[in-house]
Amino acid sequence: MRKGLLILALFVVVNCFSQNKQVLYNMTSVPQSLIMNPGADFKYKYYFGVPLLSGMSFKVGTTGFSAYDLFANNGVDFNQKLRNVVHSTNRRDHVAINEQIEIFNGGFKLGDWLEDKGYVSFGMYHEFDLFGYVPKDVAVLALEGNQNYIGKNFNLSDLNGKAEMLSVLHLGYHKNISEKLVVGARGKIYFSGFNATSTKNSGSIITTVNQDNTTVYNQEINSNLSANTSGVSKYLADDYDGDVATDIQKQVLFGGNLGLGFDLGFTYYPKKNTQITASILDVGFIRHTKDIENYTYKGYYKYEGINPNFTDFDNPDGVYSDFQESVKLDTLYNKYTTWRPVKLNASYQYSYGTPSDDDCVCISGEEHYKNAVGAQLFVMSTPRAPITALTGFYQRNVSDNLHLKATYTLDSYSYTNIGLGLSANLGKFNMYFMADNLLEYRDVSKANSLSLQFGFNFIFADSNEPPR
Repeated sequence: MRKGLLILALFVVVNCFSQNKQVLYNMTSVPQSLIMNPGADFKYKYYFGVPLLSGMSFKVGTTGFSAYDLFANNGVDFNQKLRNVVHSTNRRDHVAINEQIEIFNGGFKLGDWLEDKGYVSFGMYHEFDLFGYVPKDVAVLALEGNQNYIGKNFNLSDLNGKAEMLSVLHLGYHKNISEKLVVGARGKIYFSGFNATSTKNSGSIITTVNQDNTTVYNQEINSNLSANTSGVSKYLADDYDGDVATDIQKQVLFGGNLGLGFDLGFTYYPKKNTQITASILDVGFIRHTKDIENYTYKGYYKYEGINPNFTDFDNPDGVYSDFQESVKLDTLYNKYTTWRPVKLNASYQYSYGTPSDDDCVCISGEEHYKNAVGAQLFVMSTPRAPITALTGFYQRNVSDNLHLKATYTLDSYSYTNIGLGLSANLGKFNMYFMADNLLEYRDVSKANSLSLQFGFNFIFADSNEPPR
């Protein structure tokens, strides 16, 4: 029974990916900006994060509907609200949940004794992603049946998905190639504690009326569904008596299945007050070899008759038995590989507002700008069309110890996404708080997306470098 519910969940809950962090990107007063671009122009001597509190981020998003549409106390029956939501969406709409917690994080500048100075950063973070496309055809068929949809081809390729919980151990290095160019790279080792992938599905269900006899139906089911899992089967065993959440967390830390990946990035200054950045993140894979189960649900079945019944379990010689023989559920144990979703970031920034001598934030006579405006582009790969977001931003260096950033983002969730970030230093102690879609906090139940990031670090400036 538990295995059957898992297979159903795999075919309904779909793809998992990390999300855009437009407020954090290139906010170099925060060490975690190096995670978004290993080539960020980060100039502190060294830093280390507060364990388990240096970086925490959470995001939830939906397109096509909100929680209010499903759970509003408006007197409408929930089943009817669910039908309304399904009919208002299309196969490009999705639900997304992302959680990331840094376990540890740090970095240090290489000393003067090396010919080519650079910066080393390292750390480990835990991540859970859920990104689910709405399988509209399958949902309509499940909710309403086929009685009112004679002749409609229900597309099973809507079921396309991937889910994962993992930890990432990373080591990065960047250096100034010249006064105008900073480049960086980061290597990653992935530890996958749980994975469920169902991305190569096809097939259809269609019911038609016999032309010679309108009371006779022709129903064709062509199923080519498959799902791969790792780190799951032992929890479904009848003799398992542990705690699933606790055991998966243990497995994520240096356990489970392994993978490799890398990030690349750069920062370039064509002019002193003009900056161009770009990064490519999570180019990598995970090889699943432990605790594997693969499920296939494949076959072809055609029925001709009156009122076909595919759910009569007590009639082994009837329609259900024939259907079960034709479209079979099999369990295999084959190794498989999953690829991480690749993310691209690029930004252009123009800085202005040189401080006066009285409120100068410069060191060694070097001038720094108090204001900056610019734009950032985010693109992420998915099994269907790439997800994109365009952000305009304004940054303000209020002082050496206080930095603000405001963003306005156009994405698939909202056209009114306003975000705000704050980074403050109290001596060597750094804290940052970031959130977007602030207008939706008036009624979060109607929000299509919400995100929150915060963290605490200790940062030690280099006396030879100005603060950022």
